[in-house]
Amino acid sequence: MSGSLRELGTRAGFRQLARLRRAPAFHPEGLGCTGEVTMPGFSGRPWGVPWLDGLGRYECAVRLSRGAGLPRPLPDWLGLAVRVLDAGGPGHSLDLLLTGSSRLPVLRHLPLPRGDALGGPYSTLLTYRVGGRGMVLAAFPRRRLRPVHGRPETLRRALESGPLVFDLRAAEPLGRWRTFAVLTVRSPLPAPSRSTPGFDVYRNSLPGLEPGPGLATVRPAAYEGSREGRP
Repeated sequence: MSGSLRELGTRAGFRQLARLRRAPAFHPEGLGCTGEVTMPGFSGRPWGVPWLDGLGRYECAVRLSRGAGLPRPLPDWLGLAVRVLDAGGPGHSLDLLLTGSSRLPVLRHLPLPRGDALGGPYSTLLTYRVGGRGMVLAAFPRRRLRPVHGRPETLRRALESGPLVFDLRAAEPLGRWRTFAVLTVRSPLPAPSRSTPGFDVYRNSLPGLEPGPGLATVRPAAYEGSREGRP
């Protein structure tokens, strides 16, 4: 199948799935929250990306979600979407889409289902270009004493007792994780669980911090189809 036909088919399939669900095609159910990303500045080897190497504090929009929308309380492919407002300057945001995965090098690119939202890291799965190097980005939750199920209502109750905190890290394919920022998820928003601001890592990236070429044509088509099919 040619590239254009593959894109058209992907777009149509995701559009139909979103229409049937009356929600995003994937991660149809989630909890929107306010949040904050703190950049501590680099220590040691610089990243080669001004935003990663700088100091700063940024407001952000966060969505914690269940990827496949499986019946509860089954484990699901949990998602963490982050929009860092004005990361690239006024009006230029950065979107990060991460899915429950593993800290191990061999499994960083594979989605792993689980029930506990704080039970393991969230990974971009696809490789990013970070200062000219291929890396995977991830969010490592700071655990609480008790598990926090990925259902929106459970996450809402957990946030009533305090914020959820994640260490944002990056690693080369077989390298060690390095922390570049801290994400603090604060107050849940009153928006319905099936609403989402429409995160898009291809439209909202930064110079030197961009998604790699894997699925570079199909994934944008999936985003567009999902947006078109949502009510």
